[in-house]
Amino acid sequence: MRVLTLMLALLVSPITAQAHDILPGPAQSQPVLLKGATIHTAEQGVLPQADLLFVDGVIQAIGVDLPAPEGARVADLSGHHLYPALIALDSQLGLREIGMVRSTVDSYEVGDHNPQLRATVAFNADSEVIPTVRRNGIGYAQLVPQGNRLAGRSALVGLDGWNLGDALVRQDTGLHLYWPEAGLPQRDPDDRDEAIQARTEQLDALWQSFESAYRYHLAQDGSRPVDTRWHAMGPLFEGDLTLFIHADDQRQIEQALDLVERYRFKAVLVGGYDALRVAPRLTQLAVPVVYTHANGLPRRADEAYDHAFAQPALLHQAGVTLALAWTGSWDSRNLAFAAGQAVAYGLPREAALAAISRVPAQLMGAEDLGDLAVGQRASLVISKGDLLDMAEADVIALYLDGRPVDLDNRHERLYQKYRQRQ
Repeated sequence: MRVLTLMLALLVSPITAQAHDILPGPAQSQPVLLKGATIHTAEQGVLPQADLLFVDGVIQAIGVDLPAPEGARVADLSGHHLYPALIALDSQLGLREIGMVRSTVDSYEVGDHNPQLRATVAFNADSEVIPTVRRNGIGYAQLVPQGNRLAGRSALVGLDGWNLGDALVRQDTGLHLYWPEAGLPQRDPDDRDEAIQARTEQLDALWQSFESAYRYHLAQDGSRPVDTRWHAMGPLFEGDLTLFIHADDQRQIEQALDLVERYRFKAVLVGGYDALRVAPRLTQLAVPVVYTHANGLPRRADEAYDHAFAQPALLHQAGVTLALAWTGSWDSRNLAFAAGQAVAYGLPREAALAAISRVPAQLMGAEDLGDLAVGQRASLVISKGDLLDMAEADVIALYLDGRPVDLDNRHERLYQKYRQRQ
């Protein structure tokens, strides 16, 4: 009996450790008028001392001295800042709980070619990590599968829901391809030759998989048995699905752009450490960049210490469509501060805000998200100070579709607990 009790305890404890007990916010039941805030829109600039009205989860009006509708709740936000809810791209929120505990990591699958897989099947809406990132203004996340080559399809979810059905905003926001590494061993010639041979085989297999999927797409008429892998890639060739290519090295990026040019895919580059080196080709092929190194270190001995910091501003100046991301799970809570770092190194503030709100929404086809404008979802963040400044940011409220989100989280509770220790 003791053994059975112990086994049950071991089975139950990992599950409870991964679940928070915070209730999702209720649907909006009355109009809400926020008055006197500094409103940071993603596309219309900054509106000082302005009002914003939202009803039934949708922004109805933005202006000065807006009248309050009957039954509205009015909040004076003088001295506060209002932003669109931030969107975390390239995220494993709800897919990874504790990195060193394999049973809590559901971000990847075995095999190199899994275009049919969806990250949403492993999403845990009760993840203990989710409330901690909401506290920094992140309201949405792109759930991205990880892997070696074709890892599967991502989705856009809201970070306040009972389950996937509540949280899901858009399924199949992209197919994710992790390009083979370009680096080679430098010391041992035999190791170098082996690495060259292995990489050549990887690239050949990758190109062959796309060619097989393309031929399958051309031949598919409904009368043949469905190959789930190639069938899942059909929307790529029809222009209905975006290919997110994860690559950093210039050689990787150029090889990936050859693939994009061959099949005329809608594509997005993720990572993009060397994106500036091929910026003309990126703009020519209309390939946006999700830059993930705004707080990164230089990768080459001859690069300046702030090389990675300056890239967002330089990409923006080169005309590349730019989004910013902080790859990971709990660490994506630093997304706003990565944007602030890019501002400190020359990226215009409006472009930095758009790079973590409006542009991510557009890349995933969610046109009603990522901006503060009439007709947009009422998904917004209220902060006492500059949301992009680590020293000033202090989020006091988050709304998703007009629903107030509880900002309680485990980090806050632990802070309050241990500050009382004598």
